[in-house]
Formats: sequence, structure tokens, C-alpha cells
Amino acid sequence: MTDTSSDLLIRPATEEDLPAIVAMLADDPLGATRESPDDLTPYAAALKRLTEDPHQHVVVAVRAGRVVGTLQLTIVPGLSRKGTTRSIIEGVRVHAEERGSGLGTRFIEWAIEKSRTENCALVQLTSDVTRTDAHRFYERLGFTASHVGFKLQL
Repeated sequence: MTDTSSDLLIRPATEEDLPAIVAMLADDPLGATRESPDDLTPYAAALKRLTEDPHQHVVVAVRAGRVVGTLQLTIVPGLSRKGTTRSIIEGVRVHAEERGSGLGTRFIEWAIEKSRTENCALVQLTSDVTRTDAHRFYERLGFTASHVGFKLQL
């Protein structure tokens, strides 16, 4: 999983990575309203649940010993599309100092390749309607805005 051309390592996230992960999740206008970097307890419990589930892959990108990105890839077996397995990319974050470095592209390429190895026929993701730069980024990587997403807060 090492990208030798840029000294980048993509590896499973550990509890020691949580401060950096949560800081990245909180480092934008949307995340700042819903994340709590001052209390890692709920994040540690969530990471434990995720790492125990073989369909979940929470990873970090590490460069020069520092966590500079994170994403979650979920493998979802299904009945539709003749029993197709799909993956969902979630929680993609790149450290502010790494934006524009190609890390986001490398991360999505990793997720697509991992999806192939998991026999997925479809990769999907959602992006908040306000994240127009992210939309352009995903479209450049071949994703199409083919659906309208809905959410219900519980």
C-alpha cells in the first residue's frame, strides 16, 4: 500500500490516529458544527466497531510519519443489479497543507482498487451540496452525479 513516488503510506487507521482524523473531520465549515475534537470517546468506540466489521475499511494516509488524510470505504452486498456488491466512499478528508498535492486522487484511486479486489461492480459516494470543489474533483475522476440523495436526521 505504499506509494513510493511520493513517500505516501495508506494503512488501516488506529486509535492513535484519532486526534489527527477528528481534527481533519472538524476542519471545514460543515465539520466544525458536527465534530468534537475535544472528546475522542465516541470516535474511539466507533473506530472499534468499524475495525471489527470486515466490510469496513477506515484508512489514513501517512507522509513523513504524519497522518495527512483519511477515508472510510464500506463494502455493501446487495440484491439489486443481479446481486451486485457495491462500495461507498465516506468521510474523505485531506489535511489543509496537503490539498492540491495529488493525495485526494491517490486516495480515491486506492478506494476504487480496493473495491475491485472486493468484487464490487459499483463505487458510490455522496458529497454535501455546498462542496462544489469536491464535486468537480469527483467528476474529474470519472464519477457522475447520477442520483439525488436524501437524508433524515434521527
